[in-house]
Amino acid sequence: MNSVALKEWASAVHALAGGQQIVLLRKGGIAEETRRFELKSPSFFLYPTYEHQREELLKESYRHLVTETLAEETASGGGTVPLAVYAEAADDIEIRDLEQLELLYPYHIWSGQLAAERLRWKAKEPLHVLLLRVYVSDAAVSVPVLPEYSGCRSWIELADMPPAQQWKPVLSDSEFEHRRNEILSALGR
Repeated sequence: MNSVALKEWASAVHALAGGQQIVLLRKGGIAEETRRFELKSPSFFLYPTYEHQREELLKESYRHLVTETLAEETASGGGTVPLAVYAEAADDIEIRDLEQLELLYPYHIWSGQLAAERLRWKAKEPLHVLLLRVYVSDAAVSVPVLPEYSGCRSWIELADMPPAQQWKPVLSDSEFEHRRNEILSALGR
């Protein structure tokens, strides 16, 4: 474990933790140091964020995740976030065209419109499709929301390493490999 964390919508973190998807679509935030997305570490915490997620940006069957995660943020007072999900990037696939992106539609929670907008934003840069092996802890650690964690950027370095925890995979090895291979096959890889 390391102290690197990837900021991601809380609704997507919940979907990953619940085994509903193994995919993240990343283009990078407007405040990225390199002006584009880069995989800073092969493994990382998932740091839930709340500010940009909206129900209409998710497929109908996942819209409840926005309401649920916003309620959790309200209950915490907004001063802390739970760190209960850790991930290992099995693949970092670059997508550059809408046809390839549309092949991924069955494998993620986002609306087709949002996925297409992510692809078009910074059009010269590829959309990164991360296939993640996800682990959860029964004992989420609440970490304070520090000023250095704010802003539209993908990666943060946690000021304090969370205490050691027991992590269990969300999916069995065989189920993860099955889903991973299904996605790679859909993309012709």
